Amino acid sequence: MKHPAELALHQYMENAANGKSTMSEDTVKQVGQDVMNALERQFGGGNKRDGFGLRMSNVGRPTCQLWFEKNKPEEALPLPTTFVMNMMLGDIVEAVFKGLLKEAGVQYEDDAKVTLDLDDDTSVTGTYDIVIDGAVDDIKSASNWSYTNKFESFDTLKKGDAFGYVSQLAGYAKAANKRAGGWWVVNKANGQFKYVPATGIDVEEEVGKIKDTADAVESNKFERCFDAVPETFRGKPTGNTMLGTECGFCRYRFSCWPGIQERPAVMSQAKQPKTVSYVTLADEYKNTDFFKGRAM
Repeated sequence: MKHPAELALHQYMENAANGKSTMSEDTVKQVGQDVMNALERQFGGGNKRDGFGLRMSNVGRPTCQLWFEKNKPEEALPLPTTFVMNMMLGDIVEAVFKGLLKEAGVQYEDDAKVTLDLDDDTSVTGTYDIVIDGAVDDIKSASNWSYTNKFESFDTLKKGDAFGYVSQLAGYAKAANKRAGGWWVVNKANGQFKYVPATGIDVEEEVGKIKDTADAVESNKFERCFDAVPETFRGKPTGNTMLGTECGFCRYRFSCWPGIQERPAVMSQAKQPKTVSYVTLADEYKNTDFFKGRAM
């Protein structure tokens, strides 16, 4: 069953496509101001942080990654040139989406900063996106793949939650003393949108994980969170091992796994095979001549 706000927004957008919807001057100004604020955050120095700290936006990430952020931030791989643009797109999507909800007649509470107290000495702060019907929701812009696969359901998100979205939402809900709602997801490729409810989320369990993360950060002992996984091709092992998907976006993977080699998938027959982070290579693949002429 679709969220009532989702149905209202679809109706508003259908009317807009047929020239029957308008947007109030107040909403236009609100969206414009939110976009201006986003520009200031990205280009006015407002996105710079002084040193490491636990925040709602990082408490769900692997503790090995947080260890590097705390102790060896200089070893991070450079951010891609697309990073700021992607952040801007996310901010713009959120600003426009809130404006559309308002015009569709959806009542909501706007973003607010909250603090989650874990014990007498430890707390985590962050700013949630929106509250609808007493439930905290996050607004996410996603690639076509993530929209279709990662955000297919709560279960698929939780299974591949390398960015800690589930813990983040639970932390917001607990800190705000509200229910955990879900995620409004906008497909950056084609403008599709949907609501993914956090069905079955255990807020207390997730808050317990946040506490465990805070304790691990405090102990400051490094331990890898994931093992290398065997590579397979058409269901058969190649004899190689590689980093799992959890490590694929980590900017510290070369420090965490010294000696890894990023090369085209050895068995792929595609013209542009995907790049794989190999931890070990079987003898027949160690010869660099094997990779000559294969696109990276």
